[in-house]
Amino acid sequence: MSPGWSWIGRGSGLRSSSIHDGLASKSALTYVSHTIQTRMHRLASLTFAVLAAATSAAGQVIRPDTAPDPYRWLEDAHGDRAMAWVRAENAKTTAVLESDPRYAAVYQSSLSMAQATDRIPSVTFIGGLLYNFWQDAAHVRGIWRRTTLASYRTAAPKWTTVLDLDSLAAAEKANWVWHGASCLPPAQRRCLIGLTDGGEDADTQREFDVISRSFVAKGFVLPKGKQSVAWLTQDTLLVTREWQPGEVTASGYPYIVKRLARGQALSGATEVFRGKPTDVFVFPIASRDAEGHQLRAIFRGVTFFESEHYLLRANDVVQLRVPARASITDFIAGQVLMQLSEEWHSGSTVIRAGSLAAFDLAAATRQPDTLAPVAVFEPNARQSLSSTAATRSRLLVAINDNATGRVMSFTRRADGAWTGTPVAMPSNVTTSLLSADDQRDLVLIGVTGFLTPNSLWLASGGTAAPSVIKTLAPRFDASRHIVEQFEATSKDGTKVPYFIVHPKALRLDGSNPTILEAYGGFEISSTPRYNADVGKLWLEQGGVYVSANIRGGGEFGPAWHQAGLKTRRQVIYDDFAAVAQDLITRRITSPQKLGIVGGSNGGLLMGVSMTQHPELFGAVDIGVPLLDMLRFEQIAAGASWVAEYGSVSVPAERDFLASISPLHNLKAGVAYPQPLIWTTTKDDRVGPQHARKFAAKMADMNLPYLFHEVIEGGHGSGANLQQSAHTTALQYTYFARRLMGDGRTVVP
Repeated sequence: MSPGWSWIGRGSGLRSSSIHDGLASKSALTYVSHTIQTRMHRLASLTFAVLAAATSAAGQVIRPDTAPDPYRWLEDAHGDRAMAWVRAENAKTTAVLESDPRYAAVYQSSLSMAQATDRIPSVTFIGGLLYNFWQDAAHVRGIWRRTTLASYRTAAPKWTTVLDLDSLAAAEKANWVWHGASCLPPAQRRCLIGLTDGGEDADTQREFDVISRSFVAKGFVLPKGKQSVAWLTQDTLLVTREWQPGEVTASGYPYIVKRLARGQALSGATEVFRGKPTDVFVFPIASRDAEGHQLRAIFRGVTFFESEHYLLRANDVVQLRVPARASITDFIAGQVLMQLSEEWHSGSTVIRAGSLAAFDLAAATRQPDTLAPVAVFEPNARQSLSSTAATRSRLLVAINDNATGRVMSFTRRADGAWTGTPVAMPSNVTTSLLSADDQRDLVLIGVTGFLTPNSLWLASGGTAAPSVIKTLAPRFDASRHIVEQFEATSKDGTKVPYFIVHPKALRLDGSNPTILEAYGGFEISSTPRYNADVGKLWLEQGGVYVSANIRGGGEFGPAWHQAGLKTRRQVIYDDFAAVAQDLITRRITSPQKLGIVGGSNGGLLMGVSMTQHPELFGAVDIGVPLLDMLRFEQIAAGASWVAEYGSVSVPAERDFLASISPLHNLKAGVAYPQPLIWTTTKDDRVGPQHARKFAAKMADMNLPYLFHEVIEGGHGSGANLQQSAHTTALQYTYFARRLMGDGRTVVP
């Protein structure tokens, strides 16, 4: 799981299935355990004592940085001294931003959009019905509810509440936050519900019956932990978790898979597979296709990007001979689909990196070391694979083509070859395969664009053209704006594309308040998306919005990502600076009017950009960031990202990390733009420590800054809509003060 996170992107309602980060579940595979999804995004941190003795993925001892660190005490995430500092900093920041005459209207506008009842309910097929998790003013924690497809297609669907999280939390006096559901096919009556304390990655798993709408008496209950679960049968699970204290990797993830029977104590579970403490993570995979074939496998993440896949046969576990940089995305008609980040050489067959490949499960079960892979889809230089979804008869594949979306429909011929045809979809948008029903040959496709409100399309059977079944009411007036795509030239001559959303009557005089965002890591693509907050709170107020497709992302396949790994990472920061400079050169904006924003790995990008090019920016929004790159391996899940960033245990990599680490490159007396640095206390993925230490060092250097820490919320902007709207309002108020400064107000 990467630290991946997407900036203030929740206001519009319809959310794509997880963004980003590593080994996301791309379909109905039941490693949909919320702990591993979003895009492998959810597990807990190690103590320093464990980490100091742990080894890196390369088998080398992680060497803690030996330089004096006067801010180490802020790494005690929940310590009294650290929390007193947090509350004092929060008070100072809210006194500044909440007293701004714009704040109240910005907050109310963001909250009203977030709680609007006409949002498109994002749904998932479960047992032939459509399930949705919904939050609004009346359901702060949220309700899990369902309806029929016929009802969902109407203007006012009739919903049945399946689980009320507000009522559950009140009854159990718990701080429950929804963490997803994994249901047993084919009936999908029994589900494992993930519940987390305040939004942490660690969760509790409890068995739930969706027909009786109740937790199962004497059902499966897995206590709090970073864990992943897959259904084998109604009475048997595959579970990976910290079975005994210390049985986690250096990244804080479990590495031992056991079989757990109904009624069996955790201590009685039978071990099935054991990875190594030097791995990043290990988790089980279980899937059943429409024809009844069952895939049972184990994913072993040796590094964040290199893995091994093992097949569970009747009496043993065997390794599959598949590329190290590959992951299973789907399962249809007995065929296992794999997305490749490196070439697959098998006999005389060579399948290109970035491709989607397939192999036969039955043949693999007989001969796991002599697979016969077949290419399903091979992208060109400006394409990348986004996601897949299997229906009864077809495989749908979402593609990024020059950073915009397309969908292809594939079938397998009798000779084993796959043929694809385009699915008729709008142009210049992002397409996401949201959920598939393989019993009725249906798939839901999300469509979104910078100025195009989210819509939900239903594709059914054969090659029939999809139909629009839901469209979000516009959240802002887009009639005065257009979207253009430009290219900047990076320091090494590489052409870096970026999208710009601006008024049709744009003044090219450098006066336009502009927000530039990017992510730049973990092969995560930044593509056009409708963001109600951006539109209402920025574009309508006269601002310009820019999204950059810098290296490190996945917009153009594995090579675009791998160009910026480890000590080659400076190209990512050069790309971002080149886009900023291109905006200034075109006189779209100027340094005083240019603000930048990014979260998680994007927060690292913000910190590096601010310390390397303070002269380019007037505002810097740094969210849930990595900033101490000499200790990131010792904080929360940081050790899992060595394959992306490098390790201090390798001298050349440590030297590079020291050269870019924002915390270590702050200099007294430099005229940095005043940043807004924000994080969450319960972020057990990246951790709040980075943001705290960076702000504290700025304070000691008498450098201006604003710091805010959400006490709940996990690796995001809040645990509920009110908290998220508050964070959003702080951000836009900050940008207005820094880049507009004219006292204008926002009308809700």
